[in-house]
Amino acid sequence: MKFIVLITAALFVGACSSNPHKAEKVETDMERSDTVSGDTKVGVKDGNLVVQKKTMMNEELRDLQHDVFGLEDRVYGNRKYGSTGLYGALKDCKAKLSDKSNGGDGKLIWTEPIDRVTDKEEDYKIGIDEKDKLVAVSEEFLKDRIKRFREYKRILQKRQDEYEEKVDICKTELKSRQHDKSTAEGAKP
Repeated sequence: MKFIVLITAALFVGACSSNPHKAEKVETDMERSDTVSGDTKVGVKDGNLVVQKKTMMNEELRDLQHDVFGLEDRVYGNRKYGSTGLYGALKDCKAKLSDKSNGGDGKLIWTEPIDRVTDKEEDYKIGIDEKDKLVAVSEEFLKDRIKRFREYKRILQKRQDEYEEKVDICKTELKSRQHDKSTAEGAKP
C-alpha cells in the first residue's frame, strides 16, 4: 500500500512540474549588478557573469499586442480610421493599371481577399462575478497568448514584406505605362 501511495505522489509531483502554465519561482537577484539599459542588467549570479533581461509580463504582452495590431493596420488598414494600408494601396494601384487611360482593358484586376490574422471570436463565459456584477470573461493561458501573438507577428511581418513588394511592382508598372503613353503622345505630329 505504501508503494502505491509513493508512486501516486511521485506521479502527482511530476505532473505538476510539467505543466507549462503553472507559475514557477524565478530567481532574479544578482550580486554586483549594474544596469546596461532599461530592463537589462549585468552582474554575478551563482558565481557566473550574466546578462539578465527582466521584463514584466503585462508590459511584454501589451507591447507584443500593440506591435501586432499596428502591423495589421499597416498591412490591411484600419476600418475605424478609414485607412487602407498596403492592401488598399495595392488595390488602388491595380485599379489604375486596369484603367484604359493607362493602357489597361478597363476591367479590374483581381486582388486577393483580406485575410486578417487577429480576427477571432473570443469565447466568453457570461455570468455574475464575486461582486454580483453581470460580466463576460474570457481566459487564456499567458504562454498560449504570447505564442499566438508571436505567430501573428511573424505572419504579418511576412505579409508586410510581400505587400510592399507587390505595391512597388505595381507602381513601377503604372509609371512605365504612363511614361510610354506620354512618350507616344509627344511623338505625334
